[in-house]
Amino acid sequence: MAQTTKKIQQYKTDAVNKLKEHFAAAPDLIFSDFRGLTFPQMIDLRNKLTEKGTSYRVVRNTFARIAMKESGLPDASSWLEGPTALAFLGSDPSPAAKVMMDFTKGAPLQIKGGVISGRLFSAKEVEALSKLPGRKDLLAMLMGTMNAPLKNMMYAMNGVASKLVRTLAAVADKMGGEGKTA
Repeated sequence: MAQTTKKIQQYKTDAVNKLKEHFAAAPDLIFSDFRGLTFPQMIDLRNKLTEKGTSYRVVRNTFARIAMKESGLPDASSWLEGPTALAFLGSDPSPAAKVMMDFTKGAPLQIKGGVISGRLFSAKEVEALSKLPGRKDLLAMLMGTMNAPLKNMMYAMNGVASKLVRTLAAVADKMGGEGKTA
């Protein structure tokens, strides 16, 4: 018998390579089932996610499985069932997770799970991530905490100096007042 080789069509290879490029640029992902979303809702979700530096794409499950395996991402094939869209998160996953969790409250979007920092996150863990402050918020809190001791020391030193000035002014007023009566 002759062996037959299956020829892989070029568009399929291109689609897998494009997904691998997306995974290389943004390895943090949130998987969702978009069944029931209207076109305007999908556009609204994409716009909100784009503001947070996240792209949102509908993917073919088989292409995503192959691209994830070739990219070295964890096996998330259980979430690649039925209609699937991926949110390719930017450097800070928290704001995009917040947008998606808020969107699930008013639309039929369902979060399946996520891959964040090379680890699989369940839908509950993605929800917990959405409740955490973002990277910028955490940096602002850290800077405020680091700045507080210096600010308090400045206020204390300023208080000592102003108290000295008020004391000297009171002594001068008293001396000036005694000089007039004598």
